[in-house]
Amino acid sequence: MSLPLHDRIALVTGGTRGAGRAIAVELGTAGATVYVTGRSTRGSRSPLDRPETIEDTAELVTKAGGHGIPVRCDHMVPSDVAELVRRIEQEQDGGLDVLVDDTWGGERWIEWKPIWEHDLDKGLSMVRNGLETHLITLHTVLPLLVRRGRGLVIELTDGDDMFNEHYRGSMFYDLVKVAITRLGKMLADELGPHGVTSVSLTPGFLRSEEMLEHFGVTEDRWREAIVKDKWFAISETPHYVGRAVAALAGDPEVGRWAGQSLSSGRLSKEYGFTDLDGSRPEASRFFADAYFGDKKDARVEDYR
Repeated sequence: MSLPLHDRIALVTGGTRGAGRAIAVELGTAGATVYVTGRSTRGSRSPLDRPETIEDTAELVTKAGGHGIPVRCDHMVPSDVAELVRRIEQEQDGGLDVLVDDTWGGERWIEWKPIWEHDLDKGLSMVRNGLETHLITLHTVLPLLVRRGRGLVIELTDGDDMFNEHYRGSMFYDLVKVAITRLGKMLADELGPHGVTSVSLTPGFLRSEEMLEHFGVTEDRWREAIVKDKWFAISETPHYVGRAVAALAGDPEVGRWAGQSLSSGRLSKEYGFTDLDGSRPEASRFFADAYFGDKKDARVEDYR
């Protein structure tokens, strides 16, 4: 078995479930040592009260061929992140090759209303959980990569540059996701002189654990949910974006992507990976054409 990342150290924040979990597992499949952070442990659930835990994710990473290390960390608390960094420094001789910044947890606060009708506490909580956590993490973790003079930073967001032109319908949500996309660009300017590459990356319509539950289906029966939401036909598993991350991490010429806003569908064409079912969904292109564009009769089969 080829393990192209067997000597790489990665940190996946928000790795308890969804995209974060699958990214950690796919990095493990490629042989990486992966620190998995989050607030949900077997001993204590986060305020989201979901059953998935960081220990579960770490075990999946190890089972896949890597080495998973769970670390309970609240990325809203700078001292927690500082302690995480100290641990990585001690255990890995200061080494970190890949940072995947994937904290979020704001779904429960989204209201599709004008800002003056949106609950203010919920909106600000979304900003704190979805954006401030990224800033705290970057401020504290980036010195590990800068000192080494190499590495990769991936800012996980929702939507690529297309959403610079199209409003998502909730100002707080839109603000968080556009800001994270912008982080990938700004970091490229700050990190580039130090040999570190930064990008932003978005999955498509993600079939996360929570999304499958929302539609009342399992992964094996996901197509049944299309009758409830026709756009679900272009959806993808979290492993699709996980494979995108692993491909970027293993690319010796990854610097060519610096500052760009990327999607799992776009990178699948470049690197040749597929989703678990062998398909290659291009959700960003499909939504640009069929949802925002004038190709209202676009066939989803032509985009996967």
